[in-house]
Amino acid sequence: MSAPMQPDTVLVVDDTPESLRFLTDTLEAAGISVLIATSGDAAIELMAHVVPDLILMDALMPGLDGFETTRAIKAAPQGAGVPIIFMTGLTESEHVVRALEAGGIDYVRKPIVVEELLARVHVHMANARRAAGSAFALDATGRNLVALDGAGRVAWSTPAAERLLQMLEPGWSRAGGTLPALLAAPTARLIADNAAAGQTLRVETGGGEAIELIVVGRRRRDELLVRLNHLDPQADIARLSQAFGLTSREAEVLLWISYGKPNRVISEILTISPRTVNKHLEQIFEKLGVETRAAAAAFAVRVIAQ
Repeated sequence: MSAPMQPDTVLVVDDTPESLRFLTDTLEAAGISVLIATSGDAAIELMAHVVPDLILMDALMPGLDGFETTRAIKAAPQGAGVPIIFMTGLTESEHVVRALEAGGIDYVRKPIVVEELLARVHVHMANARRAAGSAFALDATGRNLVALDGAGRVAWSTPAAERLLQMLEPGWSRAGGTLPALLAAPTARLIADNAAAGQTLRVETGGGEAIELIVVGRRRRDELLVRLNHLDPQADIARLSQAFGLTSREAEVLLWISYGKPNRVISEILTISPRTVNKHLEQIFEKLGVETRAAAAAFAVRVIAQ
């Protein structure tokens, strides 16, 4: 028997009882579960315990206003992906700009038109679910992917990449917008050079370890997608050898496959012939029970990421 579907949940942040009643009745009539916060502080406290599917945020409230509250929510990991729709009676465009700059995804004018509100709520919740699903799928591969804007700021990243960046710089947070200092100059160089897909840079981190930056491509003209490889060859070779019963040389070949290197490059790195690389690959495929490089790489990435 399948588990019952959980209803969509919307957090309404408003200090006006009449607005809260109207919004609660409207949303619940549409089959949406409603949470209520009557202040910015209460919303931030609630977000520490429950993460809604969407937030309706009043722009003007005593104490923390909607703009400050939104910035605080978006700075926290659990709130970063939650869409926030502003509710405002203000007509000045500067307030709309402030709402979007604070992290809001949309806005509705007061007095609220029910059909318009519900349409926006459903659209933004569906978009957020698709985005979350894509991020989960990327993270499930164990890949460290970071998207950078034209100024080198982090537009988004997979959770695996965030863990790697925090390892490089304890206390690092995507909310700061910038990469750890060690990677700032190399990525700026990739952006300035208009780097093409496949271009790489290696950044030494000490102790024989390094971070390899590989340009995946551009999703948009002003967004560069970069994969980060944490290179710790000796430790990774030992992990792969133990996990799959590989010889040291087979583990080395599998390691460089997981780093995305073609046979020609692997043969140069290990100073063996391409034919020998192929022979090792045949043994690796047999021991892992796979038939393709991609499948072998996926097995390796999961072990290395543990």
